[in-house]
Amino acid sequence: MTPHRLSRRTVLRGLGATVALPLLDVMPVFATGLGGTAQAVPAGVNRLAYLYFPNGIPRGIWYPEETAADGRLLKLNAWMSPLEPFKDDILIPSNIWTPLGNGHVNGPPTWLTGRDYRSRAVNAGGVSADQIVANHLRNETLLPSLELSLQGEGYFSNSLPRNAISWSAADRPMTREIEPRAIFDRMFSSPSGGATHRSVMDAVLADAQALRTYVSTADHYRLDEYFESIRALERRIEFAERRSTEMRDDGAQSDTLTTPTPGIPADHQSYVRLMLDLMVAAFQSDATRVCTFMLDHGQSNRYFNFIPGVSGTWHALSHYKNASGQTEDDDGVTSWESVDQKRAMYAEVIRWNHRQVAYLLDRMKAIQEPNGGTLLDNSMIVYGASLGDGNEHDANDLPTLVAGRGGGTIKTGRFLEFAEPTDLSSLHLSLLQRMGVSIDSFGTADGPLRELDG
Repeated sequence: MTPHRLSRRTVLRGLGATVALPLLDVMPVFATGLGGTAQAVPAGVNRLAYLYFPNGIPRGIWYPEETAADGRLLKLNAWMSPLEPFKDDILIPSNIWTPLGNGHVNGPPTWLTGRDYRSRAVNAGGVSADQIVANHLRNETLLPSLELSLQGEGYFSNSLPRNAISWSAADRPMTREIEPRAIFDRMFSSPSGGATHRSVMDAVLADAQALRTYVSTADHYRLDEYFESIRALERRIEFAERRSTEMRDDGAQSDTLTTPTPGIPADHQSYVRLMLDLMVAAFQSDATRVCTFMLDHGQSNRYFNFIPGVSGTWHALSHYKNASGQTEDDDGVTSWESVDQKRAMYAEVIRWNHRQVAYLLDRMKAIQEPNGGTLLDNSMIVYGASLGDGNEHDANDLPTLVAGRGGGTIKTGRFLEFAEPTDLSSLHLSLLQRMGVSIDSFGTADGPLRELDG
């Protein structure tokens, strides 16, 4: 370390632990100013994340309640209300579709490749958008990318296409991480591969104290916030490991009516938010700039009975036009009073997931970076599904949302109402270009979604 400048690759080390640092004032990057001269500017990088959810939505709940004549978002609908505080940070495009692949089986493997899935060859048609960026930035960060997923529940939990949105080659899906401890250890190389009573921050304490002697006051605050977030993650992981093991040994069930898996929080919301916080830590530390996160496999049968007034599995609820409870998609136990009641429960599951996304946006918006923006400002997050209406299994009007300003390259706070079906691949292409990838076409799109910049 020098008293004047730190590389963005600087890490703290000690007893086998490695802790990457957040962006700091003492980490300038160089940009070309007027006249072609190189000038030092505050550090700033762009991040890309894809959040996938299965089973589509009941048609009609993705549209804002009120917009201005220029498309500005004025009020979101009741089902999207958890995202209301962030309506100035998001874009909602309508009429998005995938020309080739969608559905429970073909949708997940082609959501990020823009091609079609050939099951006999286990071939998704190409490299996924996230992995194209990961390859482009491979030498910039500790990890090229992170592939996160919740542990799948219900039938098809072991189905390869239903569990793979990230592909490093057309026939090579990326391995997903479902256990918080494994993800934490990949980022911070803790002294042990399993649970440990020694904090990663304790292991690098000497290096951390030396760093404090010459950083700015603002950097002091950033470091304190960051180090405490790492300690908090450790504590939550250790609690989940202990509690899930105790519940399994006692024969108790998780709130999704399954036997708890050691190491995975038995409370579903705690599980989701712990994974989201790990993603935030990865972006904040610049351990990686690319992440995918599956909220379940592409035909999830997870029970959401923990939501007041909801009963039945996610997939069964998605087939909301039959309330008998006697179809092949039902569990043979749950039934509903009416189609309207079942549809409302289905929509409530979507609203619950919106709450988790709102939690992520709130966390990212609270983290200030040296370039004057927030972590959310310097990110691009796509949240969506590979099914339109869940009951119809269609590829039209896919629920899609973009959050973050992409380092100032995206004009947010708008509803993009397209008159004609608009290829999802054009959105991917736009984000690839914003991540610095020199590419003119992607998947089935031969041009970017130019409306992102207003």
